[in-house]
Amino acid sequence: MSLLTACSGGGTTEDNSTSGNGSGSGGTTDTTLQWTQNQFSPEVDFFARCANPRSGINPATDQAYPDQAGSTEYEQFWLRSWANNSYLWYDEVTDKNPADFSTITDYYAQLKTTATTASGNDKDNFHFLLDTETWQGMTTSGSSLSYGINFVIIDGTIPRNILVKDTEPSANIDNVKRGYKLVAINDVDVVNTNSQSDIDLINAALNPQSNNESYQFTFEVPNTGNDMQVTLAAAEITVSPVKNVKTLTTEQGKIGYLQFDTFIQTSEKALYDAFTQLKNENISELVLDLRYNGGGYLAISSQLAYMIASQAKMEGKFFEKTIFNDKHTVTDPITGQTIVPLDFIDTAVGFSLEANTPLPNLGLERVYVLTTDNTCSASEALMNGLRGIDIEVIQIGSTTCGKPYGFYPTDNCGITYFNIQFEGINAKNFGSYSDGFTPSNNPQVEGVSVPGCVVADDFEHQLGDSNEAMLSAALNYQATGTCPVISMSAVNYGLKNQDSNTATSDLEVKLTPSTQQQLFNNKLQ
Repeated sequence: MSLLTACSGGGTTEDNSTSGNGSGSGGTTDTTLQWTQNQFSPEVDFFARCANPRSGINPATDQAYPDQAGSTEYEQFWLRSWANNSYLWYDEVTDKNPADFSTITDYYAQLKTTATTASGNDKDNFHFLLDTETWQGMTTSGSSLSYGINFVIIDGTIPRNILVKDTEPSANIDNVKRGYKLVAINDVDVVNTNSQSDIDLINAALNPQSNNESYQFTFEVPNTGNDMQVTLAAAEITVSPVKNVKTLTTEQGKIGYLQFDTFIQTSEKALYDAFTQLKNENISELVLDLRYNGGGYLAISSQLAYMIASQAKMEGKFFEKTIFNDKHTVTDPITGQTIVPLDFIDTAVGFSLEANTPLPNLGLERVYVLTTDNTCSASEALMNGLRGIDIEVIQIGSTTCGKPYGFYPTDNCGITYFNIQFEGINAKNFGSYSDGFTPSNNPQVEGVSVPGCVVADDFEHQLGDSNEAMLSAALNYQATGTCPVISMSAVNYGLKNQDSNTATSDLEVKLTPSTQQQLFNNKLQ
């Protein structure tokens, strides 16, 4: 979710969680729920004891929901024991009485470490929850209710600057392009309004709640001085995780390019098709555009690494090993299986491509990766995993988000919780990039230095256009080994305060999602 700030400041933080105050919200006499600080009963004692139990068949498992009548307190006590068992930094969480919290959302929000990284960022900046039905739709089919437009907030204060980041092909919005500026909704001035009623309307428009909910959007068309009005109706839009697959012919040879936005289940087949195409076109270099890829399934990250890397470099090496908290050094606390490294996966696992289908392999020794700080999690695991086997990673863009951690999304009573449970390390036993990866010519000390160039995101060109700043810099680096001159806008740009929750925000932008087989395949990073 992205947020804007009105001049008056203040406001509230919104989320997609649900909270139940059901039958137990006024207290309980059940001795099972008596709180004693730092004494924890097994999480199974409280699991699926719901304030609002579901009935029927879970579409993700084809089995009946396990829910039975319970209360908000049961759900909170389950969270308490579950987090104490599997949270990576469980010993940095102060155990507080669930009775002191009126909602599940509030209780869950404080079940995390308050420690910071060396740069002062929160060590755990990835603690969230979603309605389970919403989460299942996002990860299985990649669909969600939206207009099929992804926005980016360049400036959240008056005069606001909200641009179209890109659009989803399935939405068929051919007349709205990357770089168009949102200036009005239903004649409300998005750029300059400070009226609360206007802000409420903008929030409602940017966060549609039902199919066919429609608003008139006005966009400023770049370099024309003209505005364009279009009426958009919300619908279930399916995300295309892979876009703009192409081969660029240069003096140095054929260079492949693809935009990859999310490691969801449908991306397995999409990546297979893209790499088959690029292999058939005999490319010798690859530019992988991960600037908006926030992560997802770690198994697909491993598959992508296999499709890129030299076979000789992968021989006898693993992609990533997961490290859990000190209670679980031998056995995975979620699957119950012995902890073993994740190899480079060379076949389909059955997400969206027939299981055991051999994957194409480009056999490259080097890859150019385009990044912003929206590049996160499984995207960073890809970079780290390749660097672990000495595949040269050239980073073009800005510092990544810094998430060497992952989790198994866990459903209880209709809410899916994302609680950091492991850290990932590569074949060189390295995983300390909590402040991200940063191009080596960055004059500011940020994350782990990676060879490459600082380049700001370019909204004046379409993604995949060889004149777009990041792609152009990658092509130039491949040809000359040099970077463009750094501008302060490139150094200062980043998306640190965009597409994220901040407590002082009044406007929010709902983004089309960028993130159930075996438990192993449900592991996300």
